[in-house]
Amino acid sequence: MTRRFTDPPMPTARTSGGRFELDTVLKRDIFSTIERGIWHDAQGAHPAVRRHYAGVKWWVKPLARHFARREARALRRANGSGHTVPVFALEEGWLVRGFVDGLPLQIARPVGNAQWFAAAREGLRAIHRRGIAHNDLAKPQNWLYAADGGAVLMDFQLAVCFSRRSKLFRIAAYEDIRHLLKHKRSFCPEALTAREKKILSRKSLINRVWMASGKKVYNFVTRKLLNYHDTEGRGPRAMEEGPRLAAALASAPGVRDAHICDFPTPGGSFGLYAFVEAGPDVTEPALRARLASALPGHAPPEHIQLVAELPRDADGEVRDDLLRLVALNQLDQMDQLPRTPAQQAALDAIIRERKNLSDRVRRGI
Repeated sequence: MTRRFTDPPMPTARTSGGRFELDTVLKRDIFSTIERGIWHDAQGAHPAVRRHYAGVKWWVKPLARHFARREARALRRANGSGHTVPVFALEEGWLVRGFVDGLPLQIARPVGNAQWFAAAREGLRAIHRRGIAHNDLAKPQNWLYAADGGAVLMDFQLAVCFSRRSKLFRIAAYEDIRHLLKHKRSFCPEALTAREKKILSRKSLINRVWMASGKKVYNFVTRKLLNYHDTEGRGPRAMEEGPRLAAALASAPGVRDAHICDFPTPGGSFGLYAFVEAGPDVTEPALRARLASALPGHAPPEHIQLVAELPRDADGEVRDDLLRLVALNQLDQMDQLPRTPAQQAALDAIIRERKNLSDRVRRGI
């Protein structure tokens, strides 16, 4: 028998009678601004995230509206799965959904954690049972490693809600599973079963056609026409200017390496935070003068912190996940990330002298 699903009623701010209080701007792109805050309604105060698109350009707004409604519909249908967040309100210009304390997959990096991937697989089963195909799980930032060790699926803008378990639904669900297994292969390959390895080796026909043709059109429209880039949770300034600034800093006399992260600033913008591994004779004014000379016209990082040692992994790569939390001043989330004693020692010295002492941008709405 074909299983059918019934959509719940779409929530609106008018029916909920709630109010969103802004705390921090998390991200901004051409389609929306993502804000963290508190949703106040008759049931109390709830940690929440608002996708705000009222201020986007007029020719982008119809698409932004479509994405918001699509996300709300999928999250409402997924309600109760235990692996998604609730929708509090949907109104013209914005969507408010629940907030989960945790880290995106590319920061959490659950190496060898088969238990988390089992939870993520159960989360996929839960939304698939409700007739939802996520369609965007190749991005590690759409998987959240929750503070309690659980797995939460995020960002349902491209999700499709099916009225029946059609062949198209089964193909889309298969691709969701395959993308989860690609992450499992990256972080926990030893736990892959023979069946999972077989799934990884077999892309669906639709996926092969998409990669050969549709994705090229998508990339042209989003990157060339709309100037939109997938930044994995980073602001565009960190992606576009960060590498050049880091290279200029790293080439300065006495500097061994430089690493740049971003953080939200008052006014809804993003600042850059440079961690510079250097000898004792290097000074911040000298580095700023070098940047002004090497990159005229480019705004320097808001914060430059000189450090004796950057935390590195076994391969010698800088631990970007740890430094991003320092830049954001979200030290309470450090416990979710594994560290060796050597990494901890380097991190402790950096934390003591950190430049950003606030991760809050407060404004009531």
